Parts: sequence; structure tokens; C-alpha cells
Amino acid sequence: MLTPTADGILTRRIHPESIRWSIIAGCALILVGLLAILAPLLAGVALEVIVAWLLIFGGISHLFLAWHVRGAGAHTWEILIGLAYLLAGGYLFFHPLAGLIGLTAILGAYLLIKGIFELIAGFILRVIPGGGWLLLDGAINLILGIIIWRQFPYAASWIIGTLIGLAILFSGISRLALALAARRTAFA
Repeated sequence: MLTPTADGILTRRIHPESIRWSIIAGCALILVGLLAILAPLLAGVALEVIVAWLLIFGGISHLFLAWHVRGAGAHTWEILIGLAYLLAGGYLFFHPLAGLIGLTAILGAYLLIKGIFELIAGFILRVIPGGGWLLLDGAINLILGIIIWRQFPYAASWIIGTLIGLAILFSGISRLALALAARRTAFA
């Protein structure tokens, strides 16, 4: 709800119940992020199992669709795609460490490629204000990609869980900071 302040500016009032739940969610995210950082292998395997289940559900969806599409070609392709999803998801589910190594390889390749492209874009745009941030982002991505590949396959035991943990931790910190600022504003 928008309410006018003393100086006539419209502000959005946040319900105190929403603020309380945001504080709780922020603290929970911080805790989960810290746990993932402290147990990165477990967090990485948990993420890999989630990916496996998503592939399995995707395969089931494609097989369901195969019975509802018209035309022999579409029917056959949907069955083949569904089976591919199921095989990939089943393999990841029953071989989580191999799947984690595969996800780590994909992440390392992604960071290397992204880092190279962002460095190129950063050099092209370095004359534009803020263009240096692309250089920094590209350099960080390139360094992370190199770290993963230099320690591959051993990086699989820590990199994905650590990065997921950091992402969740910072999400919790930002959620908590926003909720605390909203609480100060709401009761001011």
C-alpha cells in the first residue's frame, strides 16, 4: 500500500508480518549457505540429485506428451527425447559422484568461455564508463575456470557445493539486510 510521508513523497509500507518472515527467511538462508560451505561435497551431491530428478520428471513429461501428439514423426521423437531424459536422469541419480564430476566439467568450461568473452567485451568497452567491470568479471570467471580445470576432477568434491553455499549465503545476507532496513523504516 502506498502512503504519503510528511514531505508528500509516496512510500510503500511493508506489513510487519512480512518483515518478520523475511528476517526468518534471511537467517534460514544464511544457515543453509554456511552448511553448504562447510559440507560442499554433500551440497554438491544434493544439487546433482535435484538435477537428476528434474531430468527424470522431464522425461516422464515427454513420454506423456508422446501419447498426445498427432503424427508418427512427432510421436517417435517425443518418445526418443523422453527416453534420453530418463536415461540421463537415471544415470545421474544412480551415479551421483560421476554426475557431480560431469557438472563440474560443464561449470569449468562455462566459466572459461564466459571469462574469455567478457574479457574481449571488456577490452572493447573499456573506454565506456563502467566498462572496466566487464574486465574484472571476465578475469574472475577466467580464474575460477582455470582453478576448476587445474584441479579437475578433484574440484568436483568442493567447487559446486561451495559456490551454491556462497550464493545462498549472500542471498540470505541481502534478504536479512533488506528486512532489517524495512523494519527500521516501518517503525520510524
